[in-house]
Amino acid sequence: MRIHHLNCGTDCPVGGPLFDGRSKGPLGHLVCHCLLIETDAHGLVLVDTGYGLKDVDHPHQPPEHRIPKFFRALNGIVLREQDTAIRQIEALGFKAGDVRHIVLSHLDFDHAGGLEDFPQATVHLMEEEWSAATGPRTGFIPRRRYRPRQFNEVRNWRRYSGQGEPWFGFETARDLDGLPPEILLVPLPGHTWGHAGVAVRNEAGWLFYAGDAYFYREEVRNAKRRCTPGLRFYQTMMETDRALRIQNLERVRHLSVEHRSDVRVFCAHDVVELERCQAGQPL
Repeated sequence: MRIHHLNCGTDCPVGGPLFDGRSKGPLGHLVCHCLLIETDAHGLVLVDTGYGLKDVDHPHQPPEHRIPKFFRALNGIVLREQDTAIRQIEALGFKAGDVRHIVLSHLDFDHAGGLEDFPQATVHLMEEEWSAATGPRTGFIPRRRYRPRQFNEVRNWRRYSGQGEPWFGFETARDLDGLPPEILLVPLPGHTWGHAGVAVRNEAGWLFYAGDAYFYREEVRNAKRRCTPGLRFYQTMMETDRALRIQNLERVRHLSVEHRSDVRVFCAHDVVELERCQAGQPL
């Protein structure tokens, strides 16, 4: 399998290095790291979608539509058509219909905005995430993080329970319908109710896309985790279950330390991790 590391969305929050740990100016630089996987027999597989064409075309809709004003302002969201997954896939010589499967870590607005750009794809996610995103929601963050306008035209859903097989210390890694056993969904609740990571194996070994289980590169691969103040605040604000989030963050950190030679771990929003993955450099 050939794996492409894409940036399908850019956020520039006020605070610079207080968010990304390296910016020199007042604005930070966060990304929406997605994977495009070329398979031999299953077409293209997209892991998360970032922002989509309809997000770009309608950036000023009322807050109850695609992206709330609160998050557009807080995150400093930059919407560019060339950043969408569909335009990057087309630039690689493919078309939307070539994407036969989309595997989602979760349905937050910055991970699911491009779903409707691939109407023929089957979308795979955890059952608890689907229920949380489509059921009744109370509270400021729950009412804003999920945007049904981004996915209410999707027809081909595959939803999974928390059952599965062991994988590097995780008890319930899931095979996915219609996909090879080299692509697994690994439950990591806490950031959202049905948040999950995605494990992918190619000839170089395992990659583990941890989604929003962590946000900053120094939270993993080290004996002691460290996070910038801005991202620490954001993670706390967005968590649905603090104990579960911290527990799963520690499990991901343990994976990154104890199995570093077997598994490359990276998250959804760290720009340095994305750059290293795109350059083929070790994490």
